[in-house]
Amino acid sequence: MKILVIEDDPTVGQFVKRGLEEQRWGVELVSDGEEGEERAATGAFDLVILDMRLPGKSGLDVLTALRGRGFERPVLVLTAQDAVDAKVSTLRAGADDYVTKPFAFEELLARVEALARRPRAIASSTLRVADLELDQTTREVRRKGELIELTPKEFTVLEYLMRHHGRVMSRTLITEYAWGYHFDPGTNIVDVVINHLRKKIDAKHERKLLTTVRGVGYVIKA
Repeated sequence: MKILVIEDDPTVGQFVKRGLEEQRWGVELVSDGEEGEERAATGAFDLVILDMRLPGKSGLDVLTALRGRGFERPVLVLTAQDAVDAKVSTLRAGADDYVTKPFAFEELLARVEALARRPRAIASSTLRVADLELDQTTREVRRKGELIELTPKEFTVLEYLMRHHGRVMSRTLITEYAWGYHFDPGTNIVDVVINHLRKKIDAKHERKLLTTVRGVGYVIKA
């Protein structure tokens, strides 16, 4: 496996590079955000380890730009911020996982190995559950090929459920993902959006995909 490490702290960068090379992986270390973005976009890397605080261009900007350019390989973020909203923002921008600084190399290695085991098909921009398709790049949703018009929040909630298809997601988790950590958890806004999604996605079809698990949350499954 070939890994790109984008980290401006020479101590951390060399620590990560040396540890990964001991696992017999090819590692390239870059210390600048703009250079790192170009190397990731043009090099044949299997995985990128990306620091959030970089000179030239922030890690978040690099991540957003790479996903916008169609970069599909896994990205593992290194961040000194442990606030929930910061982590959520990072995942929303396209990160596959994150490790909070300071970290033990064993944890970083375990997360890298987990990402390396993922089938490459997971990196596809299209999420599918039965005959429902959601394209994360074009932001188009179709069922049986028919285009479904969604509001931005409806799209975000549906994307979250489809990313975790088959798993029951609580109202709290959905609220934090779609509206932010500081949004009032007592509101019924999630139920409202789910009802709208049901009308648009399930109403015209005999096979229902969205299910309520009473007292727990919602799940989308085939």
